[in-house]
Amino acid sequence: MIKLTIMQPSLEKLRKFFRLEHENKYQNTAIIGGLAKMLDYWEGEARADNVTEEVIQAVVARLRSYEKLSPDGRAESLKGLWKRIGETYPEAGQKPKAQTQPQKQDQPSRPQRSDDNGQGKAEAAESAPPQSQNPQRQHSQQQPKQRQAPQRFESATSAKHSQTPAALGAELTVLQGVGPKNAESLAKLGMQTLGDMLYNFPRRYEDYTLLKPIQSLMYNDVVTVLGTIQSIHNRPIRGGKQNIIEVIISDGTGSLRISFFNQPWLMNRFKQGEAISVSGKIDQYLGRIVMNSPDWESVEMENLHTNRIVPIYSLTERITQKWLRNQMKQVVTYWAPAVVDALPDTIRRDARLVSLGEALTQVHFPDSQDRLKLARERLAFDEIFYLQMGVLRQKRDWQSVEGRHFTVADEWLGARLESLPFTLTSAQQESLDDIRKDLDSGRPMNRLIQGDVGSGKTVVAALGVSMVVSNGAQGAVMAPTSILAEQHFRNFRNLLTGEKGFLQTDEVRLLVGNTPESEKEAIRVGLADGSIKIVIGTHAVIEPDVQFKDLQFVVIDEQHRFGVEQRAELRSKGTNPHLLVMTATPIPRSLALTMFGDLDISVMDMMPVGRQPIATYVLRPQERERAYTMIRAQVRNGNQAFIVYPLIDESEKINVRAAVDDFETLSKQVFPDLKLGLLHGRMKPSEKDEVMLKFRDKEFDILVSTTVIEVGVDVPNSTLMLIEGADRFGLAQLHQLRGRVGRGSVASTCLLIPTHEDATENDRLQAMATTNNGFELADLDLKLRGPGEFLGTRQAGFASSLKMASITDVALIEKAREQAKALFERDPYLSQPEHALLAEAFERFWKGTASDVS
Repeated sequence: MIKLTIMQPSLEKLRKFFRLEHENKYQNTAIIGGLAKMLDYWEGEARADNVTEEVIQAVVARLRSYEKLSPDGRAESLKGLWKRIGETYPEAGQKPKAQTQPQKQDQPSRPQRSDDNGQGKAEAAESAPPQSQNPQRQHSQQQPKQRQAPQRFESATSAKHSQTPAALGAELTVLQGVGPKNAESLAKLGMQTLGDMLYNFPRRYEDYTLLKPIQSLMYNDVVTVLGTIQSIHNRPIRGGKQNIIEVIISDGTGSLRISFFNQPWLMNRFKQGEAISVSGKIDQYLGRIVMNSPDWESVEMENLHTNRIVPIYSLTERITQKWLRNQMKQVVTYWAPAVVDALPDTIRRDARLVSLGEALTQVHFPDSQDRLKLARERLAFDEIFYLQMGVLRQKRDWQSVEGRHFTVADEWLGARLESLPFTLTSAQQESLDDIRKDLDSGRPMNRLIQGDVGSGKTVVAALGVSMVVSNGAQGAVMAPTSILAEQHFRNFRNLLTGEKGFLQTDEVRLLVGNTPESEKEAIRVGLADGSIKIVIGTHAVIEPDVQFKDLQFVVIDEQHRFGVEQRAELRSKGTNPHLLVMTATPIPRSLALTMFGDLDISVMDMMPVGRQPIATYVLRPQERERAYTMIRAQVRNGNQAFIVYPLIDESEKINVRAAVDDFETLSKQVFPDLKLGLLHGRMKPSEKDEVMLKFRDKEFDILVSTTVIEVGVDVPNSTLMLIEGADRFGLAQLHQLRGRVGRGSVASTCLLIPTHEDATENDRLQAMATTNNGFELADLDLKLRGPGEFLGTRQAGFASSLKMASITDVALIEKAREQAKALFERDPYLSQPEHALLAEAFERFWKGTASDVS
């Protein structure tokens, strides 16, 4: 070692222990109980010495995993750690004698083996560090080339920072036990490099620190239970067409019956006497506690003995949980502390976040629930932070572009409003004023109209398009389904053509997938020469051969149903056209700012005059016949009804009614004298449209459906909706479904029947019965369901890139948004030298997702 002139006492102490460990041949005996024992006091001393948090967390992460490494691995781990300390504190000593670089991919020095799967042989070496970092395994005669790092890990500040993470670009075959076949399987899980493995987060965890004995289980508990399999039975049901696998497990305090519906292969998977863990919700059947279709896995006894939180990863064929966990352990232990943290220290301190290395370590192999929570918060913060920086930049970029001025005279607009058969609500009028100002601003409009179900968004959109069209330009409206496009088409024609309109009938056209080819060609010609002023359609509108003479106004309805590329494609058909996005999903403002942060937002939260609130009632399951009587009464009066189910068929859970199964019973036994239609998600789009059109045209009295009717379908004659299994839906979804009735002048009703009688007191269902206001329900849904469930499915576009963040974690969103906004005001394009790392991380985040959030 070089003689030191200045060194913090805590680092000097560390160096002495490392030297002693070296003299002891890395047997983990420098301190009684192992090197990790020193962390009990060393962390506090290091902070008192003002050692950087990054170095402290690197030391903590390496020493915690030290005992699990082989002597060679320990040597390499301490050398790498000291090298890193030396880079941060040059006075801490010389660099290691040998650089460790990732080996060439075309010359792997893995031992030759005949079994390419290698899972069995891998376990013998499961504690070894990644092979590319063991100097004894590298070629001594040839210095291998440095591989390019995967983008999300690459550091650009200097060679010394980028050398270590660069190896994360190495292919997975550098790991012991991973041959080409296993690498191929891992690629199906999205892992192609060591870096990908770091960001392959567990899908859930088994917390063996919180195990509950079976005798203590209570109805409705959501728990993990450990037990030994006592018996396995295959019980046929429905005349042998389907089956239930019933497994009895015992833990010495009691027994629990577990049921798996329609999964006969499990008979070969379960073995009597085997220890398994099951995670799920405790239910009741004939007075006994049961668990239906839980997550389960075989138990590794070492996890029990250590009483730890165990990660559960997504799997694919040829990959077992234990094998993958061992591979992840190697990579995470060795590499997580080496990942360079791009987030500035000031932001990390202000937001009270752990370092990135600590977060990556703890999210995979948490020491406690508290540390797991901090890890998840840090990783989620990064995603929301980069997302916020992106939408703020997009908004600025969009505002810097020139848009065509469209000035609308008061007289012209007044005449249009007088021609309407109704008076606009104040919310509609305010939204229209917003659009008018945007069109006269000289920059492209980029506005979201967020309206409650039935609040009259279509009228506002039609008037907005007419402002541009009256000045000689063209407009386009894109809807997610043919039936919704046709609905908009009829409304636009009624509002803008005819005696009181200003357009000719053939200047407003419909373009959908099943439009006849001859008509499509005529529409394409009319759009190209400008004789067609407004086209309304589905994806057909963005086909390459659809060209506009002068597209200046774009309306996108139910925007989350479209992918980013589709929206961008439509926008690109004009020169900086004005964009109006509409959604009928009420979203609390904090979420709207996150999801649509680059858009200006108009809120429509008032119902048109004459629209009656929908009377909503919660019925017990045994009151189902009462609901059927109400449906018969409505049909006798010439009206129609929906019956909605959470599932297509009974294959996911036991005791949940489903559309296909009940359709037969309903049509043959309950309503044999009525005409019933069936609609579900597995049908082709053309089949769905056909069924919906028949229902709209009164060919069916009752439509039995899953949630595919959730968005926008207008059947004014439908006055009653019965929702089965209502406790399985979120409030936002229930509200959307309810909005399919009550669209005419007749008073309408919504009946909610939960899965079990005790669910009738469910807070969500009771809230539905007390209010028709979608914004109130959205706020309540957020409180009741919590992060991760509010929207049901992730939004198309940016949210698919969010692995850890939930767009409903309001507190985290506010924190990340505040930090992003403050930084954006100081350095919007991250051009200052101290933000070079952050700029690279930001670009990588947005390169990995679609960049047009709107």
